Amino acid sequence: MWSDNETSEDLLGFKIHADLLIDVINDESVLPVTIGVFGDWGSGKSSILKIVKDELSGEGDDLRDETLVLYFNGWVFEGYDDAKAALLESIVEKFREHKTIGNKVKDQTTKLLKSVDWMRVLGLSFKKIIIPGAMAYSTGGLSLIPCFMGEFSKLDPKELGDKLQGEDAEDFLSGIIKKNEHEDTTLVREFREDFKEMIDKSEIKKLVVIIDDLDRCTPERLIENLEAIKLFLNVEKTAFIIGADPRIVRHAIEFRYKTDQIQNADDPNSRNKRIVSDYLEKLIQVPYNLPRLSSNEVETYITLLFCKKELGGEFSKVLEAYQKFRDSDRYGTFGFGNLEGVIEKNDQQRVAEKVSLIASLSPIITKGLNGNPRQIKRFLNTFTLRNRLVEVAKIPDFKIEVLAKLMVLEYSEPSLFNTLYTWQSMQSGYSAELKELEFFASEKDKAGLKEKFGEGWALAKIITWLNAEPALSDIDLRDYYWISRDRLTDSISGSSLIPMHVRMVFKKMLESGSASILKTTVSTEVKDKLQEEDLNTLYSLLNKELEKTPGSSWLHQIYVELMENKIDDSVESYERMLRHIDNKKIPFSLRNNLFLAEKKNQKIKQIYAKFEPESRIYKALNPKK
Repeated sequence: MWSDNETSEDLLGFKIHADLLIDVINDESVLPVTIGVFGDWGSGKSSILKIVKDELSGEGDDLRDETLVLYFNGWVFEGYDDAKAALLESIVEKFREHKTIGNKVKDQTTKLLKSVDWMRVLGLSFKKIIIPGAMAYSTGGLSLIPCFMGEFSKLDPKELGDKLQGEDAEDFLSGIIKKNEHEDTTLVREFREDFKEMIDKSEIKKLVVIIDDLDRCTPERLIENLEAIKLFLNVEKTAFIIGADPRIVRHAIEFRYKTDQIQNADDPNSRNKRIVSDYLEKLIQVPYNLPRLSSNEVETYITLLFCKKELGGEFSKVLEAYQKFRDSDRYGTFGFGNLEGVIEKNDQQRVAEKVSLIASLSPIITKGLNGNPRQIKRFLNTFTLRNRLVEVAKIPDFKIEVLAKLMVLEYSEPSLFNTLYTWQSMQSGYSAELKELEFFASEKDKAGLKEKFGEGWALAKIITWLNAEPALSDIDLRDYYWISRDRLTDSISGSSLIPMHVRMVFKKMLESGSASILKTTVSTEVKDKLQEEDLNTLYSLLNKELEKTPGSSWLHQIYVELMENKIDDSVESYERMLRHIDNKKIPFSLRNNLFLAEKKNQKIKQIYAKFEPESRIYKALNPKK
């Protein structure tokens, strides 16, 4: 099994990306700069940032080339009432506690921490934070708000307690804030000036702050972290590197500024788009988007993962050979053949048994998992676990290559995987439909596939999958689906692989309860926002719910809204889903909604054509019957 932790051990050839970022940071003419390392969830951002950190920083508190590197996980501040203040305080504390520069900047850190306290006071709620903190002071406990201590000391404890427990407690504290409060612009300007002075007195050449995992934060916390970073913009000698999924960041900005309530949200020149773009452009001077792994890179990655797992200490030889290979051929595949002469024959044979099958499927895995390193690891972990289950269950004549091929379909197109499950379960493990599919694919008859089985089976990656060895139509698939039953009894796409933003959108659609809110959600958070793999996951989640409750008018209405907005593959997904649910429970109330939706999307008509005119589905769905 493989862990999912970030690492500076470069199995992806990502050091070239890290080296590019380091080159930018080391160019003093570019500083100050904020760099955004953007990529999908699990794309390898954290590993790149770890390489950057290790390359730039010294051991412990030692400085390398007079560069101070601070690394923060944005998710750490998720539980704070004010993530913005928590991040600022953490940065200043790192300076104060540093063994080399701490004494040089003692006065500046003290002053900066007081400024952060004021930011915290101005940002926190009176009833939940300030009043309880003040009460703690009045009863002899530790105060959470040092900025009030001067005013509190003028009153005796009983008088202070009476003021804090009375109805005018909030007015009393507001008066203290107004009496001592700086203007916001003044506070920000002073903070920036004091921070610059601290850097100058520390005698470092540059400060590099790396903030990772922002895309795991809630929208509110993510924006608070970004607002903290904005305070440092244009402060000399600083470089901020932010690792995040840009889709999550954009969603958080939209959430913060409520752009989903703005008219013409689909217009690229609308205020909605400009707010998000302007915000990011002002914050991020250098956006760097990580490319997805190619099929050659996926095969290389899989080879190295298996080598690391099987070889233990001998893996260092493979890693060294791989690095030399990369220097001479960055486009080729470092595969099983490259291991000859690097490791012992016995080790080579052991690795070959593990890696050859999966590596041969790398082009399909690349398309199915979108070249995503995290999903590849999870795919391999599941494959390994199921392989062990085969051994424990002692299933005879089990072909591991069949399991591998089925799992590629399971992870790349879960709805089709579920369809194949239904076909084979009704035909004692075999599927006549699959035999036809393989024939159409072998003839490269995409039109035939599309006409008879729908657009899903006519996708280029599915045709490649159908043509890949081994052919499955003459194999009893019951044992293979039995091994995969964990994915058939739970969400077919695997909850651990569902990105946070897809879960949030799905939950929002389910719980909206209002047609207008549903319409807004689809038009602003689904249409032109979700990529193909996100939509597939969304459809899988929705289909799973409809299989459980096919009579739910609201679940059908969600699909109607998706189809009305012409969301990619929504009509095809709905039609496939209808074939698998209890037809007797389909609500007739859908007629009017479908009739209205059909005016905006003529493709909806093709659903009726797939069913017999006298069938319940046809009568329930066709508004003309």
